[in-house]
Amino acid sequence: VCVCVCNGPTNPTRERTDQVDRVQFDRVMDFIDSGKSEGATLLAGGNRHGSKGFFVQPTIFKDVKDDMKIAREEIFGPVMQLMKFKTVDEAIARANASEYGLGAGVATRDIGRALQVAKKLRAGTVYVNCYDVFDPAAPFGGFKDSGIGRELGEYGLEPYTEVKTVICDLSHK
Repeated sequence: VCVCVCNGPTNPTRERTDQVDRVQFDRVMDFIDSGKSEGATLLAGGNRHGSKGFFVQPTIFKDVKDDMKIAREEIFGPVMQLMKFKTVDEAIARANASEYGLGAGVATRDIGRALQVAKKLRAGTVYVNCYDVFDPAAPFGGFKDSGIGRELGEYGLEPYTEVKTVICDLSHK
């Protein structure tokens, strides 16, 4: 059971806020409808939360197949897809088969194994035993169709930098 405090951005106890606008809210709800119609099992959520704003209940699906829309596309909403795998290599291959690669998550007690998996995942950020954590000093951006370039950190400054080389012969006095 998921209990989440869903209030406006000024509430100090909030854990998350609503979707940015009606368009994104409708998009997330369409993904949820797609998961249901394509045969995924809805475990939790799946509806609007409240009557104000564009809140979506935290939603969890199981029995998700690789060809389902909710497995193939970036949702950018509170929707989780649970997908079974037999080996870690299978999970890595399936994750890397996506045309997107913004973020990935690894949950394990074995940090050495987590780092091995993170190295193999084609994603701009790999979260280990956490998710959606940001540091302004760390570059952020995706692989493949999830973006070009990086925001934040030293890499985020590169588009605003012009590099110049000056070569001087100082051997003459």
